[in-house]
Amino acid sequence: MEYEQISTSIEHNVLTVTLNRPDRLNAYTYRMREEITHALDVADADDEVRVVVFTGSGRAFCAGADLEMGAETFDPGVHAERFADVVDDAAAFRDDGGRLVLRLYRSKKPLIAAINGPAVGVGATMTLPMDIRIASTQARFGFVFARRGITPDGCSTWFLPRVVGLDRALEWCLTGRVFAAPEALEAGLIRESVPPTELLPRAHELARTIAENTPAVAIALTRRLLWDMQTVPDPETAHRHESRALHWTGSSADAQEGVVAFLEKRRPDFPLRISTDLPDLPPIR
Repeated sequence: MEYEQISTSIEHNVLTVTLNRPDRLNAYTYRMREEITHALDVADADDEVRVVVFTGSGRAFCAGADLEMGAETFDPGVHAERFADVVDDAAAFRDDGGRLVLRLYRSKKPLIAAINGPAVGVGATMTLPMDIRIASTQARFGFVFARRGITPDGCSTWFLPRVVGLDRALEWCLTGRVFAAPEALEAGLIRESVPPTELLPRAHELARTIAENTPAVAIALTRRLLWDMQTVPDPETAHRHESRALHWTGSSADAQEGVVAFLEKRRPDFPLRISTDLPDLPPIR
């Protein structure tokens, strides 16, 4: 696929995906979702990619949905060709931001958001399924849907309360106000806030720490366990699923290498690969 609205580069087993519509503040489009999805598909299939970093070109991360269509921007009927026969069926309709967020959520590789500037609307919700979020001190955030006359997108009514708590999620979504990096940091929406020139180096430092010291398969399983355990009813259920994963990983070649490398005081060389060795463990319910 030839990319028009994102760009990609890989170095030290880290794939960097850059939203690349700087003249439109990287405003979100269907084409952008298709390109990001393709990049994630490629990354999941490529064992050389261990971590994916997302950032934006120019002065924004993503200023939200492209409003070029004006008042019809959010009307599903105007986009009938993209939604086939579900335009008039509210039960079957799925918002496009949610399609992107669910693909990010299903990633087999860890995701790091390096939020370089404004992240508003879908520009904010697309970061929620990413595993580590860091931001420039110049970043600003806004769950502005109510101010556009719509309800939240991107599965954010599930993700946001789990990230920052229900009361904070309600206040941000009900007011639709835009807020700065210090508030995002205090609320736990981002992990760190750093000067603009330090943002990508810091994101890549975190990515390399994962890529150079941990096994791809165990990390994929750990990511899935941590996210999916948000909905299990009790610790007994969590224990059951953790035990299945630990039973498999504990007898793996990666576990043997991890222990031997530690004892020999060297960096491990984990042999298992996502493309061939990721186990099909029972779904978490």
